Amino acid sequence: MAAELLQNVDVSLPTIDRPFGIHLWPIFNKAFEYVVGYPAEDFKFVAGETPLSDFRSTAAMLVTYYVVIFGGRAVMKNFSALKLNTLFMIHNFYLTAISATLLALFIEQLLPTIWRHGIFFAICDHQGGWTQPLVVLYYLNYLTKYLEFIDTVFLFLKKKPLTFLHTYHHGATALLCYTQLIGLTSVSWVPITINLLVHVVMYWYYFQSARGIRIWWKEWITRLQIVQFIIDVGFIYFASYTYFSSTYFPWAPNMGKCAGEEFAAFAGIGIITSYLFLFISFYIATYNKASKGARPRSNTGRQAVIDMAKFQVPPTKGNGKAANGNAKSNGNASSTGRSNGPVTRSRKA
Repeated sequence: MAAELLQNVDVSLPTIDRPFGIHLWPIFNKAFEYVVGYPAEDFKFVAGETPLSDFRSTAAMLVTYYVVIFGGRAVMKNFSALKLNTLFMIHNFYLTAISATLLALFIEQLLPTIWRHGIFFAICDHQGGWTQPLVVLYYLNYLTKYLEFIDTVFLFLKKKPLTFLHTYHHGATALLCYTQLIGLTSVSWVPITINLLVHVVMYWYYFQSARGIRIWWKEWITRLQIVQFIIDVGFIYFASYTYFSSTYFPWAPNMGKCAGEEFAAFAGIGIITSYLFLFISFYIATYNKASKGARPRSNTGRQAVIDMAKFQVPPTKGNGKAANGNAKSNGNASSTGRSNGPVTRSRKA
């Protein structure tokens, strides 16, 4: 299959239209057809018809998620914790690969538009931020949010605490992606691409940590999350303000129309803002405590790593519990605290 996909691939120097030197979309198009049965260029997202595109199915997935994780935690009270380091490494590796692939495809689609028409056109015009290829990528990114539910399965199988940050975040992120899909928000690509970048860095870090490799830059992942949320909020608030001011208050300063439904704007504002406040509160509590005491040794665990899909709590020295008492090892998302393997212990909030 790989040989077939790469057949007749034209490799050249990077350009605006081919930022990676090759045209990725035709390769992805063939791979999509191999898996689904029709090319990606024929995909159409139809609310209520496309799988997981209606509120009933989305709500069912969220309810199932919470029943499974809390029910699983109750069941595991009668069993010993499982050691799942190999599966943990596999989980981190394929999520790294998926995130990197989607990010590259997003860049190839967006860079020519931004270069030729500007940021405003890309975030507020359907011809800029809601093209058919981008909708395919939006939908695939949405599906990965359900795949990331497996993060929590690692937690209860290893008998680690399920914190509010982790359980809230996973469900809210899937709901957020759903609302933006059916709300046709062109600004969606901004938080999605930044989050994919964060996931590439973060999942790769956890994959290497699970192998027992110590990485010095783990604290910088947390700082990357701070930048992520700040940028997200800035773009979402700007797009929402532009929409509402041009629609209801044309006398107010604005840059014109901005694509998207109103309920999607409110959902984006509410969820992303909650992530930012939760993240800041967690970061202050975690790093203030760490700075007041002795810094944990490099082999005692992970520093906090938080993103719209992950909140991680760094462990303290000694008994390995997180500074706030809610960390979990062997997790992959907010408050997941997954173990990094037999050599390096770690925690995800």
